[in-house]
Amino acid sequence: MRKVCVITGSRAEYGLLSRLMKLIKEDSDLILQIIVTNMHLSPEFGNTYQDIEKDGFHIDKKVHMLLSSDTANATAKSIGVAVIGFADAYEDLSPDLILVLGDRYEMLAAVSAALVYKIPVAHIHGGEITEGAFDDSIRHSISKMSHLHFTSTDEYRNRVIQLGEDPAFVFNVGAIGIDNLKHLNLLTKESLEEDLNFKLSGECILVTYHTVTLEDNTAQEQIENLLEVLKEIKNLQILFTLPNSDPNGHIIKELITKFVEENKDRSAVFAALGQIRYLSVLKYINAVVGNSSSGLIEVPSMGIPTLNIGSRQQGRLKPKTVVDCETSVKEIRKNLLYILSSQFKNSCKNAPNPYEKKNTASEILSVIKKYDLQKLVKKRFHNL
Repeated sequence: MRKVCVITGSRAEYGLLSRLMKLIKEDSDLILQIIVTNMHLSPEFGNTYQDIEKDGFHIDKKVHMLLSSDTANATAKSIGVAVIGFADAYEDLSPDLILVLGDRYEMLAAVSAALVYKIPVAHIHGGEITEGAFDDSIRHSISKMSHLHFTSTDEYRNRVIQLGEDPAFVFNVGAIGIDNLKHLNLLTKESLEEDLNFKLSGECILVTYHTVTLEDNTAQEQIENLLEVLKEIKNLQILFTLPNSDPNGHIIKELITKFVEENKDRSAVFAALGQIRYLSVLKYINAVVGNSSSGLIEVPSMGIPTLNIGSRQQGRLKPKTVVDCETSVKEIRKNLLYILSSQFKNSCKNAPNPYEKKNTASEILSVIKKYDLQKLVKKRFHNL
């Protein structure tokens, strides 16, 4: 039986992978292995490995790596610690295939160790561009160390091929998060409000803001500008989720927490909502604001607007429901009011989403089952 090892470092990423993990677990020809790392194992981020266990999964290995600082020095050292941890995990588990999603630095460590161990890698969401973050270079590096590629659009498939990957092993399957959306039973508004202890009434938005890791010390100014606008617009109900474990993330967390303390009547903050609550929230709010990839990929399928602030997602394919915006107070205010206008909200209701395809998780499963993995290890560069 083929041992497929899924690696996850955050609750958001686990939410994207969870349905595929269940399909692997239920398949009689496959053995599911799970390695958790980074934010899952941090009390600061909620020890979210416990959510994986609550869902009925067995965690095979925990790779501790996250240092307690959010500096570049700490992040670089965390990558080194993670490589050591993944080497030990692979030594014990002997997986036949590693499956990773995206572009986080913990995944760079995971596939670097897998390369030396000659373990084939299946990579989800390659070929995308986010010019404002070092995630961009990490994503392409992971693609070059991977053997099976699952992209979310044809444009991204072509870009992975442009990197020299064999077209026979690059599959446009759509965005896995949207596929999950079609198969999940989302919460009712009443159940969700009770769970969150927050009323999703009136004009309500969800804010997720991360550091722009290829810019120097812009996090504080950018989040302060956004919060100033949110403070001005008194009729807004605001849900915040906190940033990832990236350099300068702590200042964003501190300022959001302070804002919520000062505006308890109309705001709430969560380290992470988890997949069910996050997607359920999207059913009952008016817009998503910030610089998260989800605002560009999954949110448009809910028929609501996204205000994409700053350069973090620059270069990524954007549906018509997404409005780009600079980081100044003036620009944020103008564009936030625009996406909340009745005219723009109505235009989003039936807008097409280029990331959406049917049966994404099932398509990935069928591919990872059928290929001779040992023949994938020696790669040939594909010339255009």
